Amino acid sequence: MPTALNLVNVTLEYPDGDSTLKALDNVNLKVDAGQFLSLVGPSGSGKSSLLAVAATLVRPTSGLVIIDGADATALKPAQSDVLRRESVGIVFQQPNLLASLTAVEQLIISDHLRGKSLKTAKGKALELLDVVGLSTSANKRPHQLSGGQRQRVNIARALMGDPKVLLVDEPTAALDHERSETIVCLLRKVTDDFTVATIMVTHDTEFVPITDAVATMRDGKLSAMERIPA
Repeated sequence: MPTALNLVNVTLEYPDGDSTLKALDNVNLKVDAGQFLSLVGPSGSGKSSLLAVAATLVRPTSGLVIIDGADATALKPAQSDVLRRESVGIVFQQPNLLASLTAVEQLIISDHLRGKSLKTAKGKALELLDVVGLSTSANKRPHQLSGGQRQRVNIARALMGDPKVLLVDEPTAALDHERSETIVCLLRKVTDDFTVATIMVTHDTEFVPITDAVATMRDGKLSAMERIPA
């Protein structure tokens, strides 16, 4: 499978008083299409910074961020926005759904921002809600959905742009064990079905075996990726 995300010698520094805080320290990471990677590590280790850089939301101090063959670090901000919209799906820890919109409308509005027609967007939205097991909940609003269902809408919304890379931040943080396992299994399924490169930041190490590999962050440094035995 081709490499969908490639971080090359990525360093990210922030001013910290009179000194500099190194959030990412010479990070190298390759994730192939169809590969599901768990990213673990203590709080403050740099996991969120890695996701932000991989999502092109933050430009690294140095190094390359290559998404689907395109060097995001060489792009102007407007070009970077287009790359993110077309090639990166982001599943935030909190779904952040709009209270006034139904599940299907949450997805449609994201494609509207890509300039897609309403008819095309609605058809695709309904298909994706079916993929995540919410075909009968398309017209429900967030307050009518459980926490697990809201997270499923979150995942479906991230897939609307046919991303090459799916970045997932602590998707089980607010869920009980059963719903957490269901969500990680769903991420496994969409990784396989859509051949997307998925990185999941998680504190639930018991779900790591569902993924293909695991890497650990500590003090801004990334350990070598370890394959999970089949």
